[in-house]
Amino acid sequence: MLAYVLVTSPLEQFEIVTIIPLTLFGLNISVTNSVLFMIFALLVVILWISLSFYKNTIVPNNWQLLKETVYEVTSNMVQDNLGSKGEFYFPFIFTLHLLLLSCNLIGMVPYSFTVTSHITFTFGLALSIFIGINIIGLQNHGLNFFALFLPRGVPLLIVPLLVTIEFLSYIIKVFTLSIRLFANMTSGHTLLKIIAGFAWTMLSTGGLLAIFHFLPLGLLFVLIGLELAIAGLQAYVFTLLTCIYLNDVLEFH
Repeated sequence: MLAYVLVTSPLEQFEIVTIIPLTLFGLNISVTNSVLFMIFALLVVILWISLSFYKNTIVPNNWQLLKETVYEVTSNMVQDNLGSKGEFYFPFIFTLHLLLLSCNLIGMVPYSFTVTSHITFTFGLALSIFIGINIIGLQNHGLNFFALFLPRGVPLLIVPLLVTIEFLSYIIKVFTLSIRLFANMTSGHTLLKIIAGFAWTMLSTGGLLAIFHFLPLGLLFVLIGLELAIAGLQAYVFTLLTCIYLNDVLEFH
């Protein structure tokens, strides 16, 4: 992302490019740069986990230590929000956390592609999780699951209004979950590109401006550190909200 300093638009880095055009029964199933980097992120996660299990020692090596750190963070997240019921769902939540983390961090590598910067990916992921959570809720509570939209002791007169408000606030979770990740990754990468382009323009101009190009360049390095922190934080927040939404359907409040 950071090395695209010669392109005219800071949004060009988010363009989806078809690599292998494919169609099946009239449907476009082409392999794009987005698909390629999703597969690459998955392979990175598999490789990392494999390395962490290679030649395990009592004193953990760097790969083990990194894996155990992420594992412990995810485990504490599940325990704090789901309790003992979360053990059954931990493999999915841990995989989700790792996948989002790898996608976000890979997107920070120059000339790569940030999968999570597209609303189609984040919304599709959030919608899939939302549907799965509701299926779990129906399996655990049956038709009583719909009591989630109607708190006890509500006067009959305001039931229709309250049910509508509760239903809309419940549905909006899909959008807040997807937009938060998409917006943070897109805005951060766009800002980095703008600052990098500004520094390059000053350097190319020459003269006095070329001397002061170190100012935006220094700011760029600071923002890179901030964006790396945001990449990890957004993966954590997405996973945390998934745990919270899952707990809502497992235990009515």
